[in-house]
Amino acid sequence: MTNETRSGYVAIVGRPNVGKSTLLNRILGHKVSITSRKPQTTRKQILGINTKDDIQTIYVDTPGLHTLKKQAINRYMNKAASSALHDVNVIIFMIDALAWRDDDELVLQKLVDSAIPVLLVINKVDKIKDKTELFPILEKRQAKMNFAAIFPICARSGSGVDDLEAKVISYMPPGPFMFGEDQKTDQTIPFQIAECIREKIVRNCGQELPYATAVDIEEMKDDPKIFRIQAVIWVERPGQKAIIIGDRGARLKEIGTQARKDLQNLLGKKVYLNLWVKHKDNWSDSERLLGQLGFNE
Repeated sequence: MTNETRSGYVAIVGRPNVGKSTLLNRILGHKVSITSRKPQTTRKQILGINTKDDIQTIYVDTPGLHTLKKQAINRYMNKAASSALHDVNVIIFMIDALAWRDDDELVLQKLVDSAIPVLLVINKVDKIKDKTELFPILEKRQAKMNFAAIFPICARSGSGVDDLEAKVISYMPPGPFMFGEDQKTDQTIPFQIAECIREKIVRNCGQELPYATAVDIEEMKDDPKIFRIQAVIWVERPGQKAIIIGDRGARLKEIGTQARKDLQNLLGKKVYLNLWVKHKDNWSDSERLLGQLGFNE
C-alpha cells in the first residue's frame, strides 16, 4: 500500500426487496447483510467495508424505503434509510427492472435535488429474456432525473457489478482508511448472530408470519472448543409463537439447525444454540420496546 490512500462512503437505497443486501454481499464477497425474497428483511443500516489496495469503500446498506404501515418500527426503518443520504460520496439508487412502484417514486423524490452523484442501478435484468425490451425501460428510467450513470445488473449472479464497482471507486476521495484493512463490517458479533437467526425465521416461515419478530441474544459464552448462545425470538402474539415452533417443535428445530451451520462459519468453531420463543404485545409499535431490542436512533 502506498502513502496515498482513498476512502469514502456509498449509500445503497431503494424500496424493499430490490436486492440491496444481495448487491452488498456480492461486492464484498462476504455475507454481512441477511437476505430473503421477502420485503423489509433489512431493518438497520449495515456497513460493508471493501478494502482493495489503496482504496477503502464503505457501503451503507439501508432498509427499504416504503409508504405502507405506520408502526414505530416502520418509521424507524424509513429514518434509518433516509439518514444514509447525507454525508456520503455517492448514492446507489437500486430498482427492479420489472416494475416501477410508488415506493420507487418515494425514494426518487428524496434524491432528485441531491447534490451527491446518484447512480441508477437496475437489478434483476436477467429476468428480461428479450434484451431489446430493456432499452425502453432504460429510457423511461433515465428520464426520471439526471443520473450520474445507469447500470443494468444482476446482483445475484454478479453480471454488471464489476463495472458498477469501478464507477463507485472513482468517487472515493483521498483520505485515510476509516477501518482496518481486514474488517468487513462494523456490526458487533451479537448483532450478526441475531441477524443470522432472524434470516432463518423469515426464510422458513413463508407468508404465515408477519414481520413481527425480533431476536435478542441473552447470553454468549466463548468456551475453548464451543461457542454457547442463548437467544430469544420475540413475537407479538401468542399464536405467532406456535407458528415459529411448528408441529412438535419441528420448525424451530430447523431454524436452529440452519442458523447453527452459518454461525459455525461466522465464528470458526462449533456452536451450541438454544432458542426460546416468547411474545411481547405489539413490540413493533412501541418505542420503549424497540429501544430494549436495539432499535435506537
